[in-house]
Amino acid sequence: MARTVATADSVDLSALLDFIRPRHHMILSTVRSNGSPQLSPVTGGVDGEGRIVISTYPGRAKAANVRHTPVVSVCVLSDEWNGAWVQVDGDAEVLDMPEAEDALVDYFRSISGEHPDWDDYRAAMRVQGKSLIRVTPTRWGPLATGGFPADVAAKLDAQDG
Repeated sequence: MARTVATADSVDLSALLDFIRPRHHMILSTVRSNGSPQLSPVTGGVDGEGRIVISTYPGRAKAANVRHTPVVSVCVLSDEWNGAWVQVDGDAEVLDMPEAEDALVDYFRSISGEHPDWDDYRAAMRVQGKSLIRVTPTRWGPLATGGFPADVAAKLDAQDG
């Protein structure tokens, strides 16, 4: 039985954003005030300017961390556990209401498309006091999949063959 071979494909920014757009499961890594990492599972999208966008509340640890250290990493996962993934490092900012309102509309569109009632959505975002984290990619790893290194897979296949 042929083994799954790990892949690591380097891509440019355009291909990176094409990879991220349909994937909305992410792990956001921010830096706590003591320098240690803080990880949050989040839902994210890509806005029209190529930034990763993540909805949050202003009092959440991730928002506070971005405010004092505006450098983050985002691990973008595929829906299936063994699917491709990528780590994106970037500069981050937090938008609060009322500045966040239009950006939250763009966030929703990037994940779910059109809302049946934008006035209702905007009102809900204002009532909830939502914020938005925007991440501008500055560096990213290869698009990766898990598996055996190619040489190990070949050895195992030869052993079984």
